[in-house]
Amino acid sequence: MHRCDCPTGSGQHHQSLRSRRLHYPRRSCERRRRRSHAPASQRAAITGMPMPIDLRHINGPIDIIGDIHGCAEELQELLVKLGHAQQTSTGSIELIQHPEGRHVCLLGDLTDHGPDNLSSIKLAKVLQEDFGAIIVMGNHDERLAAWLRGLDTRISHGLHTTVACLSSLTTEERERYADWLESLPPHCVLDSGSLIVAHAGLKEEFHGIDSDESRACALYGKKTGETDRHGIPTSVDWAADYRGKALVVHGHVVTREPRRLNNVISIDNGCVFGGKLTAYRYPEDTFVSVTAKANHGNGVLPDPEPTNMQEAA
Repeated sequence: MHRCDCPTGSGQHHQSLRSRRLHYPRRSCERRRRRSHAPASQRAAITGMPMPIDLRHINGPIDIIGDIHGCAEELQELLVKLGHAQQTSTGSIELIQHPEGRHVCLLGDLTDHGPDNLSSIKLAKVLQEDFGAIIVMGNHDERLAAWLRGLDTRISHGLHTTVACLSSLTTEERERYADWLESLPPHCVLDSGSLIVAHAGLKEEFHGIDSDESRACALYGKKTGETDRHGIPTSVDWAADYRGKALVVHGHVVTREPRRLNNVISIDNGCVFGGKLTAYRYPEDTFVSVTAKANHGNGVLPDPEPTNMQEAA
């Protein structure tokens, strides 16, 4: 049974989340290790080995979900709407195998700014280990892993909300979550190379390439060195020059609505800042969203038609 362990956020919000407890199968790690037929993504998550970038054999259908940032309740609601979970007679949420065999893909940035950071990590981990979800690493996930390792990490850009949730974890628990986060791939190649998923997007020259430069591009993108009228850093609009055949779906850059340009789709619609949590359904080429419960991060959404790509700080 899933319960929110994070003390931050309003009491009303947490009472709401507790009333919608999430159930998922309880299996021992030893039992999962014996399942040699499990997909590579599941085996890697279990053993702690890095998960593969090349998932060309997975051809969909896939529901690709944007930045979560600790919005566990909105994620649960979206999973129900997409058919990956169902509401029980007691009002709780139960994860299920999708009746149409659809996959879940999360675009990283599982935590920070939001009210339910530990719950978001737990839910994502179960989606991957028990339901074969594809999860790529975001820049916030990389920084959280460093903090969990005890490395010198600047507590900024919403990390303080996650530290408040996770500071009571034991050393063993911290190591386990750090192992898992560090195992997430920086990007994945899907559907025989026709689909690329990466947190901040990925230039064509880096598709399927595992290098420091490719990783930096996938997790962080590139800043312009400028800020918008709200003082938020803007990113280089690499999609404007993209001419690749593969469809690239990413988050990281906040827009009020899904953005499509040159076979690149951006779906971070600022849920943590009072916007929406959005999923892109592949190959149907449609979007499904749920509205945020609140502006958890006390941030601002970009203008309806931004001239620059705005990055979530």
